[in-house]
Amino acid sequence: QLVESGGGLVQAGGSLTLSCAGSGRPLDRYDLDWFRQAPGKEREFVATITWSGGSTGYADSVKGRFTVSRDNGKNVMYLQMNNLKPEDTAVYYCAASPRFQSTLKYVYWGQGTQVTVSS
Repeated sequence: QLVESGGGLVQAGGSLTLSCAGSGRPLDRYDLDWFRQAPGKEREFVATITWSGGSTGYADSVKGRFTVSRDNGKNVMYLQMNNLKPEDTAVYYCAASPRFQSTLKYVYWGQGTQVTVSS
């Protein structure tokens, strides 16, 4: 099970850090991703990090503002979000894909955490 936390209400230009914890599941066996879904829109990719943390990737819309990281010892992934914009308002989800298995993607999802950015 994946459990997200850290969402909330913040003013534009502010920062938040989201966490995704593996409850009863060792996250070092998974590549991890952040997605988000705004009201009335489809879920979209935000960031990804490999199981070891050795490689990361970002959507163009968040590149330079968001940073994904993980601490396998604590069984947690993070998303540091800086310079937040109203268009970042969404429910943020983490997802896990078994490492070394490219045909299996996003087999586990968290319940989501709400991020609201006011202008």
